[in-house]
Amino acid sequence: MEILFDEIPSLDLADFTSGNAEQKAQFVKKLGEAYENIGFVAIKNHGLSKELQDRLYDSIKKFFTLSDTIKTKYEKPEIGFQRGYTGKGKEHAKGRNTGDLKEFYHVGQERDEIPNGDPVKNEYPDNIWPEELPEFKKDALEAFRTLENAGRNMLKAIALNLNLPEDYFEQKVAYGNSILRQIHYFPIENPDEVPADAVRAAEHGDINLITLLMGASADGLQVLRKDGKWIPITALPDQLVVNVGDMLERLTNKKLKSTIHRVVNPPRELMNTSRYSIPFFMHPRSEMDLTCLPSCVDAENPKQFADATAGEFLEERLRELGLRK
Repeated sequence: MEILFDEIPSLDLADFTSGNAEQKAQFVKKLGEAYENIGFVAIKNHGLSKELQDRLYDSIKKFFTLSDTIKTKYEKPEIGFQRGYTGKGKEHAKGRNTGDLKEFYHVGQERDEIPNGDPVKNEYPDNIWPEELPEFKKDALEAFRTLENAGRNMLKAIALNLNLPEDYFEQKVAYGNSILRQIHYFPIENPDEVPADAVRAAEHGDINLITLLMGASADGLQVLRKDGKWIPITALPDQLVVNVGDMLERLTNKKLKSTIHRVVNPPRELMNTSRYSIPFFMHPRSEMDLTCLPSCVDAENPKQFADATAGEFLEERLRELGLRK
């Protein structure tokens, strides 16, 4: 049944993680309805404290106020900007050439925590930590682990909704290629000097399995509904916004929707203000097979994607975004 939501549904993750059988089943059902129609939900009881969020936002605000000379010390184009700093306008949406009005900082798995002998230990670059902010590492890694754990619980519910074993994704995301991205949508002092089509984040779908977004510091995030209407996404301070990414859409042959979304520019009089946002892009291990699930393919919905691993798909998309040569 097709549902047009006027706002993204809100769910309580505790219903799934510590509720009774009926609460758990209801959570799975409502999550499935949301992901099949709009691809987004807001969840509470995810484990990420307001105190940790505040600390992390405080440290990234300090980082982005550093001079460009200092920030570019932490920029590594040779690793496709997958760790450390990415400068202003370097990333653009798929199918566009105009860079987004943002800069950001990437944190991934800590290689020291990956067991010896696991092949991904040699696959990932080391994290890069700004020496000017000693607290940044502790806060970022704590947020990374907390969001990763919430994501694993969401994936358990998604697996049940797809009539798969609850632990279907567990080994596929163990030490997965996930990214905590700390974004600064920088102030525009003179709006006339930026390209006419430049926006904070042009319309796009996320690459990964699911994205978990802690409350952004200003309005602007919008999602494209099935009928072509853009609706604003707002979450309460105690909620995370969790959406389907392209990898999950591909795996489910579009049963679950990776919905197009964007971050629009503020009104002209507010263009000179900053906006901060911290999404956690939950990726599987690169060897995960994204071949469409047989249960999601039938005569009415024939297979829509060529077979690919998560690693192959990621490389293709990073090139499209201008982050890989």
